[in-house]
Amino acid sequence: MNPSTVKTYLPWVVAAALFMEQLDTTIVNTAVPAMAASLQVTPLSLKAAVTSYVLSLAVCIPVSGWLADRFGTRRVFSIAIALFTLASMLCGLAMNAPMLVAARILQGMGAAMMMSVGRLSIIRTFPKSELLRAMNFVIIPALIGPLLGPTVGGLIVHWFSWRYIFFINVPVGLLALLLAHRFMPDYRSDTPRPLDVIGLVLFGSGAALLSWLLEVFGEHQLDATSASILLLLSLSLLGAYFLHARQVPHPLLRLALFRIRTFRVSVVGGFITRLGVGGMPFLLPLLFQLGMGMPAWQSGLLMMPIAAAAIGMKFISSQMLARYGYRRILIVNTVMIGAVVCLFALVGPASPTGLIVALGLGLGFFNSLQYTSMNSMAYSDIDTPDSSMASTIANSMQQMSISFGLACGSLIAGWYLGDLPQTDSVAVTTALHYAFLTLGGFTMLSSLSFWALRPEDGESVSRGSPRGTE
Repeated sequence: MNPSTVKTYLPWVVAAALFMEQLDTTIVNTAVPAMAASLQVTPLSLKAAVTSYVLSLAVCIPVSGWLADRFGTRRVFSIAIALFTLASMLCGLAMNAPMLVAARILQGMGAAMMMSVGRLSIIRTFPKSELLRAMNFVIIPALIGPLLGPTVGGLIVHWFSWRYIFFINVPVGLLALLLAHRFMPDYRSDTPRPLDVIGLVLFGSGAALLSWLLEVFGEHQLDATSASILLLLSLSLLGAYFLHARQVPHPLLRLALFRIRTFRVSVVGGFITRLGVGGMPFLLPLLFQLGMGMPAWQSGLLMMPIAAAAIGMKFISSQMLARYGYRRILIVNTVMIGAVVCLFALVGPASPTGLIVALGLGLGFFNSLQYTSMNSMAYSDIDTPDSSMASTIANSMQQMSISFGLACGSLIAGWYLGDLPQTDSVAVTTALHYAFLTLGGFTMLSSLSFWALRPEDGESVSRGSPRGTE
């Protein structure tokens, strides 16, 4: 296959798959009440349809890199798209909640492989000097998915059946499958490593249990004692994996990559930063709807500037990183994110719409620049043979950080609200304001994690001039 042809069409292939996955996730969250009514269950009991998807991601992302190394990126990516599309059809045909949960598990498996193998293919195809541009192109459709998801989901549920929210994945999936067959390169390892079964059991079960606990957090389905025991068990499993990975020659996730400074700072710093900002997509709708009394559609419109600014930033991030460098951008930008989060404490029922839109634009812009910087710098000093492992580790940590960020935001807001009822709009608004100040302050402190970088770090990605890792 002509390398120039691959470079031209591969980003479109990966972007189509990511768009389908992101659109599906946001639409499902919107349609849960209608799905519950149709299946004759309570909305809370249908939470399993969401958590089962997250569990599949947590378990299957770590093994995706091994599958790609052994069977090739084209085959694994194509199977992932086919599995996701088939599972979408099964979700739409589900006659009861258990059938829907089982289909969502299959969807999560397909999504895990699509995300990991898609990113790996981009990393292996483009030289580091072109990697930032390629990743920015791929992520734009993934940002459009959450932008359209709530609106599209609401319209489908209002005018048609909730089942169509899954059926719309079928034509997109078939198109992505055709493109993957024609333009996906077939990368694989010349010496594939054996599968670390023990590591998969330890890390997969620990990550899945922890993700499940974070997903059901705040739903009051578990008493404090049971939750504490399960939390201790999940952390013990992850700790056991850490000890196991240091003793075997081919671990599931090779932790030795954290010795590379740029990779370590990107993954760990990104994890810490998401603890502060990861809860904003959950907390802002609460402020708009419960605190300010807005209807759901108006709340959704006020979230759109965040996604719009995130998309717009992708067109200038390359120039900014080339001019100012990763170290300066990440330190200053992290502080700016924290400041914007704190400023949301000024938003109340009397706040002008222009202020809310301006803060949303700022949050979307700085957040998008942050994730672009962290995600691209992670691979700046990674050698080609290690790209599969690096992608797997980065994806696994990113998925866990999303759950951690949501749980952290809800925990802090719940702590400030205390025993006051959520029907008290003044109490909710006050609690959320304190939560924004707390999360914003923590985010600003997290900028310290990027002080370990050097001014020249990441130049192999932003300017095309390779640097050492020591």
